Amino acid sequence: MTTIAIIGAGKGLGAAVARRFGKAGFAVGLISRHQGRLDALAAELEQDGVQAKGFTADVRDPASIAAALEQVTETLGPIEVLQYSPLPQKDFMRPVLETTPADLKGPIEFSIYGPVAAVHQVVPGMRFLPEGSHPSIIFINGGSAVKPGRNVTGTSIAFAGQAAYAELLHEVLGEEGIYVGQLIIGGRIIEGDDEKDPDVLANRIFALHTQRDRFRDQVSAD
Repeated sequence: MTTIAIIGAGKGLGAAVARRFGKAGFAVGLISRHQGRLDALAAELEQDGVQAKGFTADVRDPASIAAALEQVTETLGPIEVLQYSPLPQKDFMRPVLETTPADLKGPIEFSIYGPVAAVHQVVPGMRFLPEGSHPSIIFINGGSAVKPGRNVTGTSIAFAGQAAYAELLHEVLGEEGIYVGQLIIGGRIIEGDDEKDPDVLANRIFALHTQRDRFRDQVSAD
């Protein structure tokens, strides 16, 4: 059995992705900062027949990300899919003229250092997955990754950097058979919505992994 590791796993999109990939036979490594919430989510998923376990890490600490992903592999099996989807902190979102150099430190650690650490941890193992595997790295971003917002400066700048990094990976790792893609979600995730319900978005993420025919999928804010 191979594994999906979800960095930024929570009760909304993370849980929906876990169920979708679990249905396809994946074990699920749930990664976030709060072990108690992870344990509760893993227990819910287990009731739905999904093998899941939580691992704590802080995405602003590259060493903790690497350690958590190593634990996922040791506990659940080789990582075939990595999803990077932590929810940015509210204090990253300041108006452009109020944003100082110090204000950008957190967003850049969160959206650039974290993903780089995660990719460096999982790619070596992906190169040695058994024949028939489909290694994938999928980034989830808000709309400011493609259209910056004047009142969300930190995420606009950091998401743009992450998007550039992801597109470079798409080009380079694609040559090795490792797919890298991005889902852009404009606005809020809305339960029951035709396009932004967590289960609908999880299906789009699964389609990126299986179809592997484009770098970016985008759900508009409207």
